[in-house]
Parts: sequence; C-alpha cells; structure tokens
Amino acid sequence: MTTTRITQNDLARRCVRDAVRQGIVGCGPEAPLSEVARLMSEHRIHCVIVARLRVDAHGSRLVWGVVSDLDLASAAATGETLTAGQVAATEPLAAAPSDSLADVARMMAEHEAAHLVVVDERDGEPTGVISTLDVARALAEAG
Repeated sequence: MTTTRITQNDLARRCVRDAVRQGIVGCGPEAPLSEVARLMSEHRIHCVIVARLRVDAHGSRLVWGVVSDLDLASAAATGETLTAGQVAATEPLAAAPSDSLADVARMMAEHEAAHLVVVDERDGEPTGVISTLDVARALAEAG
C-alpha cells in the first residue's frame, strides 16, 4: 500500500477563497431554535449566521453571531425554550478570503471550532462559512 504524506505546505498554498462555498444562511436573533434546526436540515448545513441591524450614533451596522449544530444540540439538551440570539456565539471566529487554509486549520484546532465565518476584507460583513469538511476536501484534493 502506498501512503501519501500531506504537509502543511499543501494547505499553505491554498486560500480560503479556493475552498469556501459562498453564501450564508441566516436568521434574526428572535428566531426560535426550531427555525434554526429547520434551516440546518433544509440546507444540509452545520451552522447558521444570526444577524441583526444595530443603529447607533455612528450609523447602522450588522451585528452577527453563529449557532452551530453542536450549539443547537447543547441548547436542546437543556429543555429550555431559547432563541437563536440567546444561543449564538457572540464572538465567532472569522477568516478572510486571502487567509491560507493552513492558518484556518490551525485556528480551528486551537479553538476546537468546526466553522469559521468568512468575512469580506473591505466591510467585515459575513460572506460565507468555511468548515472542517472544506479543509478535508482541500486535503483530499492535495493527496
């Protein structure tokens, strides 16, 4: 049997923009978790972006977080009736389209995170999500 060694260089040569599927599925913070579950099931995804528009003295801006499938399962286990906004990670991990997949993989490992939100480098708005499956796909293509 032949084995192929995958090196960090294989991932360092590729950027997030090469592996991410553009587009996000989102909901408002008031959405019940049953709606979040429906979105995940319907779109066959593992996380949903939770966003709301905040208007202050400096104008309006999008404030966002993430509910992952693990967050959803953990919340369901409590038996409480919660909303997406109550469960969403308030400081989601983010990556830029120009970041290397090696950096993304390292960040995922360090934070034990399965998803990073890909944000536009100009305005910081979410444009996609990169997952551990996307990194695995890149590794498979390199092998």
